[in-house]
Amino acid sequence: MNTIKYLFFLLLLILSFSVTFPAFASVCRNYNHHQICILSINRSAKNYWEYRAAVSVDGVKTPIEVYNCRQRVKVEQNGSILPFEQKSPGEIICKFFNSSGR
Repeated sequence: MNTIKYLFFLLLLILSFSVTFPAFASVCRNYNHHQICILSINRSAKNYWEYRAAVSVDGVKTPIEVYNCRQRVKVEQNGSILPFEQKSPGEIICKFFNSSGR
């Protein structure tokens, strides 16, 4: 009976290590006293210099926007095109993935 308990415990221990949980890691950088995190990112298949990314600045999430590393602009969901500012999420995305397109 003692052997069965031992085998059951061993089996339970082995099964607990075989379960993997998904990793939720984001890339974060501190710039100008702000924490900027890349929450999700996808590279364009057609235009390799463009990324669709959701970021957070100081914990405030932004919607998915298109970051154009060649022209150094971001396209917001409403279609507005804004140039990158210094130390902005666009600069971080383009530097981190080293895809300036130049």
